[in-house]
Amino acid sequence: MENKICFCDTGLLFENCCGLYLNNNQKVPSALALMRSRYSAYASHNADYLLETTYISERKYYSKPEILRWAVANKWQKLEILSFTENTVEFKAHFLDSNNIPQVHYEFSTFKFENGSWYYVDGKFE
Repeated sequence: MENKICFCDTGLLFENCCGLYLNNNQKVPSALALMRSRYSAYASHNADYLLETTYISERKYYSKPEILRWAVANKWQKLEILSFTENTVEFKAHFLDSNNIPQVHYEFSTFKFENGSWYYVDGKFE
């Protein structure tokens, strides 16, 4: 990923953006940064990171094989942040499905800060 623009559409290099969290194990400073890094994790097929950053009581609803299957099946195009607060992010993730048909995943996500780390709790979808 060296010298590549980050998947999350900040315009920064991956290594100076989401790569800090996905590769270097730095803690994300905000819910928004966690959302961006989770999008990059889908785009780079990093199911481990997605599970690790899901709030512990919610992990039972997810499986690594299912996350990886969905991440790999789609071609991630761009992340569009619509709004955010301290612990919520509203976004659209644009992707091409396995048939190369453009899709948009809309979500209003909730995050929780606990023991010095941010976690994804849940999302409302349309």
